[in-house]
Amino acid sequence: MILNRGHAATTSEPTNGTLASAYEETRSLTEQLCIPLAIEDYGVQSMPDASPAKWHLAHTTWFFETFILTENDPSYRLFHPQFGIMFNSYYNAVGPFWPRSQRGILSRPTVAEVYRYREHVDRGMRRLLHDGGPATAEICERFVLGVNHEQQHQELLLTDLKHAFASNPLRPSYHESRPRPAQSLLSQQWIDYPGGLCWVGHDGADFAYDNEMPTHRVFLDPFQLASRLVTCDDYHSFIDDGGYQRPELWLSEGWATCRAHGWQAPLYWEQQDGAWYNMTLSGWQPVRDADPVCHVSFFEADAYARWAGARLPTEFEWETSARECPLEGPFLDVNLLHPQPHHDGTADRRCPAQMFGNVWQWTSSAYLGYPGYRPLPGALGEYNGKFMSNQMVLRGGSCATPRSHFRRTYRNFFPPHVRWQFTGIRLAKDSSAIN
Repeated sequence: MILNRGHAATTSEPTNGTLASAYEETRSLTEQLCIPLAIEDYGVQSMPDASPAKWHLAHTTWFFETFILTENDPSYRLFHPQFGIMFNSYYNAVGPFWPRSQRGILSRPTVAEVYRYREHVDRGMRRLLHDGGPATAEICERFVLGVNHEQQHQELLLTDLKHAFASNPLRPSYHESRPRPAQSLLSQQWIDYPGGLCWVGHDGADFAYDNEMPTHRVFLDPFQLASRLVTCDDYHSFIDDGGYQRPELWLSEGWATCRAHGWQAPLYWEQQDGAWYNMTLSGWQPVRDADPVCHVSFFEADAYARWAGARLPTEFEWETSARECPLEGPFLDVNLLHPQPHHDGTADRRCPAQMFGNVWQWTSSAYLGYPGYRPLPGALGEYNGKFMSNQMVLRGGSCATPRSHFRRTYRNFFPPHVRWQFTGIRLAKDSSAIN
Protein backbone atom coordinates (compact mmCIF):
# COMPACT_ATOMS: atom_id res chain seq x y z
CA MET A 1 0.00 0.00 0.00
CA ILE A 2 1.18 3.51 -0.78
CA LEU A 3 -0.04 6.41 1.33
CA ASN A 4 -0.27 9.46 -0.91
CA ARG A 5 0.48 12.82 0.67
CA GLY A 6 0.50 15.89 -1.53
CA HIS A 7 2.70 15.28 -4.54
CA ALA A 8 4.81 12.63 -2.82
CA ALA A 9 4.16 9.03 -1.88
CA THR A 10 5.85 6.51 0.36
CA THR A 11 6.53 3.22 -1.34
CA SER A 12 6.69 1.14 1.84
CA GLU A 13 3.93 0.00 4.16
CA PRO A 14 2.59 3.09 5.95
CA THR A 15 3.84 3.57 9.47
CA ASN A 16 1.85 4.98 12.36
CA GLY A 17 3.71 8.23 11.76
CA THR A 18 2.76 8.53 8.07
CA LEU A 19 -0.83 7.60 8.88
CA ALA A 20 -0.98 10.22 11.62
CA SER A 21 0.53 12.88 9.39
CA ALA A 22 -1.94 12.24 6.54
CA TYR A 23 -4.80 12.22 9.03
CA GLU A 24 -3.80 15.51 10.65
CA GLU A 25 -3.25 17.24 7.29
CA THR A 26 -6.61 16.16 5.96
CA ARG A 27 -8.57 17.02 9.09
CA SER A 28 -6.86 20.40 9.25
CA LEU A 29 -7.65 21.23 5.61
CA THR A 30 -11.36 20.51 6.11
CA GLU A 31 -11.46 23.03 8.94
CA GLN A 32 -9.41 25.55 6.97
CA LEU A 33 -12.03 25.38 4.21
CA CYS A 34 -14.59 26.51 6.80
CA ILE A 35 -12.65 29.58 7.94
CA PRO A 36 -14.44 31.95 5.50
CA LEU A 37 -17.86 30.89 6.81
CA ALA A 38 -20.09 32.87 9.13
CA ILE A 39 -21.83 30.86 11.82
CA GLU A 40 -25.10 31.20 9.87
CA ASP A 41 -23.54 29.51 6.82
CA TYR A 42 -22.86 26.20 8.56
CA GLY A 43 -26.45 25.00 8.72
CA VAL A 44 -27.78 25.92 5.27
CA GLN A 45 -29.09 23.12 3.04
CA SER A 46 -30.16 24.69 -0.25
CA MET A 47 -31.49 21.51 -1.91
CA PRO A 48 -31.99 17.84 -1.00
CA ASP A 49 -28.81 16.70 -2.81
CA ALA A 50 -26.61 19.13 -0.87
CA SER A 51 -25.62 18.94 2.78
CA PRO A 52 -24.88 21.67 5.33
CA ALA A 53 -21.23 22.40 6.09
CA LYS A 54 -21.87 21.39 9.70
CA TRP A 55 -23.07 17.98 8.54
CA HIS A 56 -19.94 17.41 6.41
CA LEU A 57 -17.76 18.22 9.44
CA ALA A 58 -19.67 15.75 11.59
CA HIS A 59 -20.15 12.97 9.03
CA THR A 60 -16.45 12.68 8.19
CA THR A 61 -15.81 12.45 11.94
CA TRP A 62 -18.50 9.79 12.34
CA PHE A 63 -16.75 7.75 9.63
CA PHE A 64 -13.52 7.49 11.63
CA GLU A 65 -15.42 6.90 14.86
CA THR A 66 -17.60 4.14 13.40
CA PHE A 67 -15.21 2.24 11.16
CA ILE A 68 -11.98 2.57 13.17
CA LEU A 69 -12.34 3.66 16.78
CA THR A 70 -15.35 1.67 17.92
CA GLU A 71 -13.98 -1.48 16.29
CA ASN A 72 -10.35 -1.19 17.42
CA ASP A 73 -10.21 0.72 20.72
CA PRO A 74 -12.12 -0.92 23.61
CA SER A 75 -11.53 2.18 25.75
CA TYR A 76 -13.16 4.56 23.28
CA ARG A 77 -16.46 6.13 24.33
CA LEU A 78 -18.98 7.57 21.86
CA PHE A 79 -19.25 11.35 21.96
CA HIS A 80 -23.04 11.16 21.69
CA PRO A 81 -25.21 8.06 21.13
CA GLN A 82 -27.57 9.84 18.69
CA PHE A 83 -24.78 11.03 16.40
CA GLY A 84 -24.65 7.56 14.85
CA ILE A 85 -28.11 8.16 13.39
CA MET A 86 -27.73 11.87 12.62
CA PHE A 87 -24.42 11.58 10.75
CA ASN A 88 -24.61 8.18 9.09
CA SER A 89 -25.04 8.94 5.40
CA TYR A 90 -26.43 5.76 3.84
CA TYR A 91 -24.85 2.71 5.49
CA ASN A 92 -27.81 0.43 6.11
CA ALA A 93 -25.58 -2.27 7.55
CA VAL A 94 -24.50 0.15 10.31
CA GLY A 95 -28.02 1.15 11.28
CA PRO A 96 -30.75 3.76 10.67
CA PHE A 97 -29.87 7.22 9.44
CA TRP A 98 -31.43 10.67 9.25
CA PRO A 99 -33.05 11.50 5.85
CA ARG A 100 -30.65 13.28 3.56
CA SER A 101 -33.22 15.86 2.52
CA GLN A 102 -33.75 16.91 6.16
CA ARG A 103 -30.15 17.50 7.26
CA GLY A 104 -30.73 21.24 7.18
CA ILE A 105 -33.33 21.17 9.96
CA LEU A 106 -30.80 19.86 12.49
CA SER A 107 -30.14 23.10 14.36
CA ARG A 108 -28.56 21.01 17.10
CA PRO A 109 -25.85 19.97 17.66
CA THR A 110 -24.44 23.46 17.44
CA VAL A 111 -21.42 24.25 15.32
CA ALA A 112 -19.33 24.51 18.49
CA GLU A 113 -20.44 21.05 19.58
CA VAL A 114 -19.61 19.59 16.18
CA TYR A 115 -16.09 20.97 16.50
CA ARG A 116 -15.88 19.43 19.98
CA TYR A 117 -16.98 16.14 18.41
CA ARG A 118 -14.14 16.41 15.91
CA GLU A 119 -11.66 17.09 18.73
CA HIS A 120 -12.98 14.09 20.70
CA VAL A 121 -12.54 11.72 17.77
CA ASP A 122 -9.16 13.24 16.85
CA ARG A 123 -7.91 12.51 20.37
CA GLY A 124 -9.11 8.93 20.04
CA MET A 125 -7.40 8.50 16.68
CA ARG A 126 -4.14 9.93 18.01
CA ARG A 127 -4.29 7.62 21.01
CA LEU A 128 -4.92 4.62 18.77
CA LEU A 129 -1.87 5.42 16.65
CA HIS A 130 0.45 6.49 19.44
CA ASP A 131 -0.44 3.92 22.11
CA GLY A 132 -1.91 1.01 20.20
CA GLY A 133 1.28 -0.41 18.75
CA PRO A 134 1.96 -0.79 15.02
CA ALA A 135 -1.25 -0.44 13.03
CA THR A 136 -2.59 -3.67 11.57
CA ALA A 137 -3.13 -4.00 7.83
CA GLU A 138 -6.88 -3.57 8.33
CA ILE A 139 -6.46 -0.41 10.39
CA CYS A 140 -4.05 0.99 7.79
CA GLU A 141 -6.55 0.34 5.01
CA ARG A 142 -9.37 1.97 6.94
CA PHE A 143 -7.21 4.97 7.85
CA VAL A 144 -6.36 5.55 4.22
CA LEU A 145 -9.98 5.04 3.17
CA GLY A 146 -11.12 7.49 5.86
CA VAL A 147 -8.64 10.12 4.68
CA ASN A 148 -9.79 9.74 1.08
CA HIS A 149 -13.41 9.81 2.19
CA GLU A 150 -12.84 13.13 3.96
CA GLN A 151 -11.09 14.49 0.87
CA GLN A 152 -14.20 13.65 -1.15
CA HIS A 153 -16.24 15.65 1.33
CA GLN A 154 -13.87 18.60 1.04
CA GLU A 155 -14.96 18.89 -2.59
CA LEU A 156 -18.62 18.32 -1.69
CA LEU A 157 -18.36 20.97 1.03
CA LEU A 158 -17.30 23.55 -1.56
CA THR A 159 -19.85 22.59 -4.20
CA ASP A 160 -22.65 22.55 -1.61
CA LEU A 161 -21.59 25.97 -0.30
CA LYS A 162 -21.51 27.32 -3.84
CA HIS A 163 -25.09 26.17 -4.41
CA ALA A 164 -26.16 27.69 -1.09
CA PHE A 165 -24.50 31.03 -1.86
CA ALA A 166 -25.95 31.03 -5.38
CA SER A 167 -29.41 30.58 -3.85
CA ASN A 168 -28.95 33.73 -1.78
CA PRO A 169 -30.02 37.02 -3.46
CA LEU A 170 -26.96 38.70 -1.95
CA ARG A 171 -24.72 36.35 -3.97
CA PRO A 172 -22.06 36.25 -1.22
CA SER A 173 -18.44 35.50 -2.00
CA TYR A 174 -16.67 32.59 -0.34
CA HIS A 175 -13.25 33.16 -1.85
CA GLU A 176 -11.42 36.23 -3.14
CA SER A 177 -10.65 35.81 -6.81
CA ARG A 178 -7.22 36.52 -8.25
CA PRO A 179 -6.98 39.02 -11.11
CA ARG A 180 -6.64 37.18 -14.41
CA PRO A 181 -5.60 38.63 -17.75
CA ALA A 182 -7.96 38.24 -20.69
CA GLN A 183 -7.42 34.97 -22.50
CA SER A 184 -7.53 34.47 -26.25
CA LEU A 185 -9.78 31.74 -27.58
CA LEU A 186 -7.80 28.78 -28.88
CA SER A 187 -9.01 26.58 -31.70
CA GLN A 188 -9.89 23.00 -30.96
CA GLN A 189 -7.81 20.26 -32.54
CA TRP A 190 -8.25 16.50 -32.68
CA ILE A 191 -5.72 13.99 -31.37
CA ASP A 192 -5.64 10.51 -32.90
CA TYR A 193 -5.58 7.29 -30.91
CA PRO A 194 -5.18 3.92 -32.63
CA GLY A 195 -7.38 1.95 -30.27
CA GLY A 196 -6.79 -1.77 -30.04
CA LEU A 197 -6.65 -3.99 -26.98
CA CYS A 198 -5.95 -1.83 -23.92
CA TRP A 199 -5.52 -2.46 -20.22
CA VAL A 200 -7.65 -0.25 -17.98
CA GLY A 201 -8.29 0.00 -14.26
CA HIS A 202 -6.06 0.50 -11.25
CA ASP A 203 -2.98 -1.69 -11.11
CA GLY A 204 -0.54 -0.83 -8.36
CA ALA A 205 0.17 -0.78 -4.66
CA ASP A 206 -1.14 2.74 -4.03
CA PHE A 207 -4.64 3.47 -2.78
CA ALA A 208 -7.65 3.16 -5.07
CA TYR A 209 -11.35 2.63 -4.51
CA ASP A 210 -12.76 -0.82 -5.14
CA ASN A 211 -14.69 0.45 -8.19
CA GLU A 212 -11.39 1.14 -10.00
CA MET A 213 -10.46 -2.53 -9.95
CA PRO A 214 -9.69 -5.10 -11.17
CA THR A 215 -7.59 -4.27 -14.21
CA HIS A 216 -9.01 -5.76 -17.35
CA ARG A 217 -8.72 -5.46 -21.11
CA VAL A 218 -11.05 -3.55 -23.39
CA PHE A 219 -11.03 -3.27 -27.15
CA LEU A 220 -11.21 0.27 -28.52
CA ASP A 221 -11.83 1.22 -32.12
CA PRO A 222 -9.62 4.06 -33.40
CA PHE A 223 -10.89 7.35 -32.02
CA GLN A 224 -10.05 11.02 -31.68
CA LEU A 225 -10.19 13.19 -28.59
CA ALA A 226 -10.54 16.96 -28.49
CA SER A 227 -7.35 18.80 -27.61
CA ARG A 228 -9.08 20.93 -24.97
CA LEU A 229 -12.27 21.22 -22.96
CA VAL A 230 -15.39 22.85 -24.35
CA THR A 231 -15.29 26.56 -23.47
CA CYS A 232 -18.00 28.96 -22.43
CA ASP A 233 -17.71 30.59 -25.85
CA ASP A 234 -18.28 27.21 -27.53
CA TYR A 235 -21.33 26.69 -25.37
CA HIS A 236 -22.64 30.19 -26.15
CA SER A 237 -22.87 29.09 -29.78
CA PHE A 238 -24.95 26.06 -28.78
CA ILE A 239 -27.32 28.32 -26.81
CA ASP A 240 -27.52 30.90 -29.61
CA ASP A 241 -28.32 28.15 -32.13
CA GLY A 242 -31.37 27.13 -30.11
CA GLY A 243 -29.74 24.14 -28.44
CA TYR A 244 -32.21 24.22 -25.56
CA GLN A 245 -35.19 24.39 -27.93
CA ARG A 246 -34.25 21.54 -30.30
CA PRO A 247 -35.56 18.16 -29.11
CA GLU A 248 -33.70 16.30 -31.86
CA LEU A 249 -30.44 17.00 -30.02
CA TRP A 250 -31.54 15.49 -26.73
CA LEU A 251 -32.04 12.07 -25.26
CA SER A 252 -35.69 11.51 -24.42
CA GLU A 253 -35.21 11.68 -20.66
CA GLY A 254 -32.88 14.63 -21.08
CA TRP A 255 -35.42 16.59 -23.09
CA ALA A 256 -38.12 15.85 -20.52
CA THR A 257 -35.78 17.00 -17.74
CA CYS A 258 -34.81 20.12 -19.66
CA ARG A 259 -38.47 21.04 -20.19
CA ALA A 260 -39.50 20.21 -16.63
CA HIS A 261 -36.82 22.44 -15.10
CA GLY A 262 -36.85 25.17 -17.73
CA TRP A 263 -33.14 24.87 -18.53
CA GLN A 264 -31.87 27.57 -20.88
CA ALA A 265 -28.18 27.65 -19.92
CA PRO A 266 -25.75 25.96 -17.50
CA LEU A 267 -26.54 26.15 -13.81
CA TYR A 268 -25.63 29.54 -12.29
CA TRP A 269 -25.73 31.35 -15.67
CA GLU A 270 -28.05 34.37 -16.02
CA GLN A 271 -28.35 37.09 -18.62
CA GLN A 272 -28.23 40.73 -17.54
CA ASP A 273 -28.47 43.54 -20.11
CA GLY A 274 -27.58 41.13 -22.88
CA ALA A 275 -24.46 39.75 -21.18
CA TRP A 276 -24.01 36.42 -19.40
CA TYR A 277 -23.00 36.29 -15.74
CA ASN A 278 -22.48 33.29 -13.51
CA MET A 279 -22.11 32.51 -9.85
CA THR A 280 -18.63 31.51 -8.73
CA LEU A 281 -17.11 30.88 -5.32
CA SER A 282 -15.81 34.44 -5.70
CA GLY A 283 -19.34 35.76 -6.13
CA TRP A 284 -21.22 37.07 -9.15
CA GLN A 285 -18.89 37.37 -12.17
CA PRO A 286 -19.15 37.86 -15.95
CA VAL A 287 -18.86 34.61 -17.88
CA ARG A 288 -15.38 34.46 -19.41
CA ASP A 289 -15.40 33.04 -22.93
CA ALA A 290 -12.13 31.12 -22.64
CA ASP A 291 -13.02 29.35 -19.38
CA PRO A 292 -14.17 25.74 -19.58
CA VAL A 293 -17.94 25.55 -19.38
CA CYS A 294 -19.07 23.89 -16.16
CA HIS A 295 -22.17 23.01 -14.15
CA VAL A 296 -23.77 21.16 -17.04
CA SER A 297 -25.58 17.85 -16.73
CA PHE A 298 -24.81 14.70 -18.68
CA PHE A 299 -27.94 15.42 -20.70
CA GLU A 300 -26.63 18.87 -21.67
CA ALA A 301 -23.14 17.52 -22.41
CA ASP A 302 -24.61 14.82 -24.65
CA ALA A 303 -26.87 17.30 -26.46
CA TYR A 304 -23.96 19.70 -27.00
CA ALA A 305 -21.80 16.88 -28.39
CA ARG A 306 -24.53 15.89 -30.84
CA TRP A 307 -24.95 19.52 -31.91
CA ALA A 308 -21.17 19.76 -32.46
CA GLY A 309 -21.14 16.66 -34.67
CA ALA A 310 -19.23 14.68 -32.09
CA ARG A 311 -19.91 12.55 -29.03
CA LEU A 312 -18.73 12.10 -25.46
CA PRO A 313 -15.76 9.77 -24.93
CA THR A 314 -16.18 6.48 -23.18
CA GLU A 315 -14.44 6.30 -19.83
CA PHE A 316 -11.95 3.83 -21.33
CA GLU A 317 -11.08 6.15 -24.21
CA TRP A 318 -10.54 8.89 -21.65
CA GLU A 319 -8.35 6.72 -19.41
CA THR A 320 -6.26 5.49 -22.34
CA SER A 321 -5.75 9.08 -23.52
CA ALA A 322 -4.76 10.23 -20.03
CA ARG A 323 -2.16 7.54 -19.47
CA GLU A 324 0.81 9.50 -20.82
CA CYS A 325 -0.29 12.95 -19.66
CA PRO A 326 1.45 14.62 -16.71
CA LEU A 327 -0.82 14.43 -13.69
CA GLU A 328 -1.06 18.15 -13.11
CA GLY A 329 -3.72 20.81 -13.29
CA PRO A 330 -5.67 23.37 -11.28
CA PHE A 331 -6.80 21.14 -8.41
CA LEU A 332 -7.98 22.38 -5.01
CA ASP A 333 -4.37 22.85 -3.89
CA VAL A 334 -3.90 25.66 -6.43
CA ASN A 335 -6.68 27.52 -4.59
CA LEU A 336 -8.30 29.10 -7.64
CA LEU A 337 -11.64 27.30 -7.13
CA HIS A 338 -12.75 28.01 -10.69
CA PRO A 339 -12.01 26.31 -14.03
CA GLN A 340 -9.07 27.87 -15.86
CA PRO A 341 -8.59 28.51 -19.60
CA HIS A 342 -6.15 26.63 -21.77
CA HIS A 343 -3.01 28.73 -22.19
CA ASP A 344 -1.04 26.85 -24.87
CA GLY A 345 -2.36 26.80 -28.41
CA THR A 346 -0.26 23.83 -29.49
CA ALA A 347 -1.82 20.42 -28.84
CA ASP A 348 0.53 17.67 -27.74
CA ARG A 349 0.17 14.73 -30.10
CA ARG A 350 -0.08 12.39 -27.12
CA CYS A 351 -1.64 14.53 -24.41
CA PRO A 352 -4.77 16.62 -24.74
CA ALA A 353 -4.75 19.74 -22.59
CA GLN A 354 -6.81 20.19 -19.43
CA MET A 355 -7.12 16.47 -18.73
CA PHE A 356 -6.87 16.96 -14.96
CA GLY A 357 -8.37 19.50 -12.59
CA ASN A 358 -10.72 22.22 -13.86
CA VAL A 359 -13.95 20.22 -14.35
CA TRP A 360 -15.10 16.63 -14.04
CA GLN A 361 -15.58 15.43 -17.61
CA TRP A 362 -18.74 13.53 -18.47
CA THR A 363 -18.25 10.26 -20.33
CA SER A 364 -20.78 8.16 -22.20
CA SER A 365 -20.14 5.22 -19.86
CA ALA A 366 -22.69 3.98 -17.37
CA TYR A 367 -21.33 3.44 -13.87
CA LEU A 368 -20.99 -0.34 -13.56
CA GLY A 369 -18.61 -2.75 -11.91
CA TYR A 370 -15.63 -3.94 -13.90
CA PRO A 371 -15.47 -7.64 -14.84
CA GLY A 372 -14.61 -9.48 -11.63
CA TYR A 373 -15.55 -6.53 -9.41
CA ARG A 374 -16.08 -7.36 -5.76
CA PRO A 375 -17.20 -4.71 -3.26
CA LEU A 376 -15.46 -4.43 0.09
CA PRO A 377 -16.74 -6.86 2.73
CA GLY A 378 -19.19 -5.68 5.39
CA ALA A 379 -20.75 -2.24 5.68
CA LEU A 380 -17.97 -0.59 3.68
CA GLY A 381 -19.15 -2.58 0.68
CA GLU A 382 -21.94 0.02 0.46
CA TYR A 383 -19.39 2.77 -0.23
CA ASN A 384 -19.47 2.40 -4.04
CA GLY A 385 -21.17 -0.79 -5.15
CA LYS A 386 -24.72 0.09 -4.15
CA PHE A 387 -24.78 3.06 -6.55
CA MET A 388 -24.16 1.08 -9.74
CA SER A 389 -27.52 1.97 -11.24
CA ASN A 390 -28.70 5.04 -13.17
CA GLN A 391 -25.36 6.85 -12.84
CA MET A 392 -22.84 8.04 -15.41
CA VAL A 393 -19.04 8.07 -15.03
CA LEU A 394 -17.00 11.27 -14.93
CA ARG A 395 -13.23 11.51 -15.17
CA GLY A 396 -10.44 14.02 -14.58
CA GLY A 397 -11.06 15.74 -11.24
CA SER A 398 -11.98 19.38 -10.77
CA CYS A 399 -10.76 22.67 -9.33
CA ALA A 400 -12.23 21.53 -5.99
CA THR A 401 -10.60 18.08 -5.93
CA PRO A 402 -7.56 17.67 -3.65
CA ARG A 403 -4.56 16.75 -5.82
CA SER A 404 -3.40 13.95 -3.50
CA HIS A 405 -6.85 12.39 -3.72
CA PHE A 406 -6.79 11.94 -7.49
CA ARG A 407 -5.61 9.13 -9.81
CA ARG A 408 -5.90 8.61 -13.57
CA THR A 409 -8.16 5.64 -12.88
CA TYR A 410 -10.49 7.59 -10.56
CA ARG A 411 -14.16 7.01 -11.42
CA ASN A 412 -16.54 9.66 -10.20
CA PHE A 413 -20.26 9.10 -10.80
CA PHE A 414 -23.48 11.06 -10.68
CA PRO A 415 -27.02 10.78 -12.05
CA PRO A 416 -27.34 12.28 -15.55
CA HIS A 417 -29.44 15.28 -14.44
CA VAL A 418 -26.94 16.56 -11.82
CA ARG A 419 -25.49 20.05 -12.39
CA TRP A 420 -24.24 21.42 -9.06
CA GLN A 421 -20.86 19.71 -9.26
CA PHE A 422 -17.97 21.14 -11.33
CA THR A 423 -18.95 19.12 -14.41
CA GLY A 424 -17.88 19.94 -17.96
CA ILE A 425 -17.39 18.58 -21.46
CA ARG A 426 -14.67 17.09 -23.63
CA LEU A 427 -15.57 15.81 -27.08
CA ALA A 428 -14.60 12.67 -28.93
CA LYS A 429 -15.16 11.29 -32.41
CA ASP A 430 -14.78 8.03 -34.24
CA SER A 431 -11.75 8.24 -36.48
CA SER A 432 -13.88 7.29 -39.51
CA ALA A 433 -16.03 10.37 -38.86
CA ILE A 434 -13.12 12.75 -39.54
CA ASN A 435 -12.79 14.07 -43.07
